Amino acid sequence: MININSDLIKELRKRTGIGVVECKQALIKANGDLELAIDNMRKSGLKTAYKKSGHTTSSGLIAVEITSSRQYGIMIEINCETDFVAKDSTFQEFAKTVIITALNEKIHDINVLQTRFEEQRTNLISKVGENINIRRFVVLTGDFLGCYVHGFKIGVIVAASGNTTSDLMKHISMHIAARSPKYINVHDVPTDVMIRENNIHMDIAMRSGKSYKISKKITEGRMNKFLNDIVLTKQNFIMDINKTVEELLIEYHVKINNFARFELGEDM
Repeated sequence: MININSDLIKELRKRTGIGVVECKQALIKANGDLELAIDNMRKSGLKTAYKKSGHTTSSGLIAVEITSSRQYGIMIEINCETDFVAKDSTFQEFAKTVIITALNEKIHDINVLQTRFEEQRTNLISKVGENINIRRFVVLTGDFLGCYVHGFKIGVIVAASGNTTSDLMKHISMHIAARSPKYINVHDVPTDVMIRENNIHMDIAMRSGKSYKISKKITEGRMNKFLNDIVLTKQNFIMDINKTVEELLIEYHVKINNFARFELGEDM
């Protein structure tokens, strides 16, 4: 029998919310393949919580800065150990200095940024008594940038072109913060992701005893819901649920070219 690493079991539990025994059995059946184990669990009808691997676990803050031209912007995540330190003015001033420096000097490499502020980071650790980490940042450029930060815990930066405005970009950023899409358009979703999801839902429908024709119709409905969850332009706009984001963009003659969304502590 294949030997299953305990770390693999922990990761499967983290992503599904299922018990240790069930996770171990699923991994054995999948020969240690984590993704296959998840697929098999879903196909079998096991009610997994299917938690995102990016479950929030750390304190700190998300910050965004955009140049006055609105054509260059940076979003950054800086972590600490507790909310107490995250709210401390010294920590927040450090974060502000880091992101402004990265913006003004157009730093694109996280290693360069970390090295640039290593001494200040070490001094701050000594002062607050917690580990501090400049964890990640992203740079966006474009014709017009917008952003939104929710309580320092969720940040969004968006690049667009067309007849856009600051208010429109803020509202779209707020939508992305709330709905957490992964892609801009349907054609951006990788083919292997579409095939995998389609196969899972088709398998579930067929196992329930439905005919191929009915199973296919059920799968089409579930795939539409899946795309609504992950594709920005397919989602109903949170400020006017009677129209999709795609319809909103057409109305304003705007195109979203890129976006990034950070949630504090995700993927840690």
